[in-house]
Amino acid sequence: MSDFKGLTEAVIKGDIQTAVAETQTALDAGANLQDILDKGLIAAMDQVGEKFSTGQMFVPQMLRSAKTMQECMKLIKPLFQEDELATKGKVVIGTVRQDLHDIGKNLVAMMMEGAGFAITDLGVDVSPKDFTQKAQEVGADIVAMSALLSTTMPAMRETIEALQEAGIRDKVKVMIGGAPVTENFASEIKADSYAPDAGSAVIAAKKLLSIS
Repeated sequence: MSDFKGLTEAVIKGDIQTAVAETQTALDAGANLQDILDKGLIAAMDQVGEKFSTGQMFVPQMLRSAKTMQECMKLIKPLFQEDELATKGKVVIGTVRQDLHDIGKNLVAMMMEGAGFAITDLGVDVSPKDFTQKAQEVGADIVAMSALLSTTMPAMRETIEALQEAGIRDKVKVMIGGAPVTENFASEIKADSYAPDAGSAVIAAKKLLSIS
C-alpha cells in the first residue's frame, strides 16, 4: 500500500475513527511503518500547519487533527524497534519557572510531534536547571520555552545562561514563545528563534535544524 490519501484526509479533518481504521488497513496490507508515518500522518500535519498559518484552520480544528494523529500513532509506535523510529529532531519543551499556563505550550508540543519531532514535555513551572538537565539527558536539538506572563519572561534568559554554563548552549537551539514574548526579546536574550503560534513554531523548528 503506497497511497495514504484516505489517512491524510482523515487526519486533516480530525476524523479519528476513519484515520485509525485507515492506519490499521495500511498495517494489515503490510505497508512500511515509516511510510505510514511520513507519507500519511506527518504529511497530513504539514498541511494542517500550512492551513493554520494561512487562516484556513483554527485552533480547535488543529487540536482535533493533532489528537487524531496521536491516536494513529498509538497503533504504529509499538511496532517500531527501539531507536528505529526516525525523528526530525529531539525537542525539550516546557513553560518556564513560576508560570503555570500550558494550553499554548501543549498545542506547540502536539504540532511539533505531528511534524515528526521527538518531544519531551516537562510541563509547567520548569526551572532553568531542569531544562538544562533534561536537554543533556536526551541529547536535545532544541529547547523550546513558553511564558504567558511578562513577570516570568526573565526565566527564559536564565535558562539560556544555564545552558551556557553547562557547556551545551552551542549544541542546542533555543526557541521561545508566548503572549508577552516578542521577536525583539528573543534577540535581546540571544534565543535562536521566536514563534508566535504553534504553526510557525513547527516552521521555525525545521528551519533551525535545516529540515525541508
